[in-house]
Amino acid sequence: MRGPAVSSSARTVWSVCAAVVALALFVQAWIVVQARPQDLVTGAHGMADIISRAMPPAFDQFGPSLWAVLETIDLAIFGTVFGVLLAFPLSILAAANVTPARPLYYASRALIGVTRAVPDLVWALLFVTAVGLGPFPGALALAVHSVGMLGRLFAEVIEDMDMGPVEALTLTGAGRLQVLSHAVVPGVLPSLLGIGLFRFDENLRSSLVLGFVGAGGIGFQLLTAMNLFQYQTVSFLLIATFALVTCAERVSAYLRGLVA
Repeated sequence: MRGPAVSSSARTVWSVCAAVVALALFVQAWIVVQARPQDLVTGAHGMADIISRAMPPAFDQFGPSLWAVLETIDLAIFGTVFGVLLAFPLSILAAANVTPARPLYYASRALIGVTRAVPDLVWALLFVTAVGLGPFPGALALAVHSVGMLGRLFAEVIEDMDMGPVEALTLTGAGRLQVLSHAVVPGVLPSLLGIGLFRFDENLRSSLVLGFVGAGGIGFQLLTAMNLFQYQTVSFLLIATFALVTCAERVSAYLRGLVA
């Protein structure tokens, strides 16, 4: 009887300690970000003024914005496709259960870590200095950053796969490429496709932000309209962005359902 009582008491102490630590973390975050909720009340009239200037949205910009919408979608497609193509071979090397050599494992993990740690906005700035303004540096930035995110997730999926088919093929004398194509790829393909579609959603949102550094798409038009104080155009572009993201989410969810 005494053991469970002590165990229950210990859990209570740990729960209280965890709650105190969580509260302390929130308080220090409140202090560091210099949170001032009262400023939202005193500054509400400024936000209301901008919203009133943005009404009604400039729906006459529908035609001129179509090319920017296409650029935004294509940025996400390019970044996702090339990210998948580059991340998959890296993930094979970075998966502990199928990597051909430990040095390759550590090297690929390091490369994946670097491409993931550097934000896509920084990659875009680097590529803008290399190839100039336009959608191409944004597409390259999304592709490189996707390598890091997809490579890590792909490697984890491969490490968690059922190794039975791999071991069976290995015992029959199959080569490494045969094992990869007949056991590894079929075993993880549905999961990889689902992860790739999730990444497309992320790249579509990221492509909007990359436009702020000259990478084209709706983001660039949005920045231009804000700099020119064309708030009605800004409101229309925000509506177009919402519609684009919503449609992409629905299509992505439908495709994930097909490959699940």
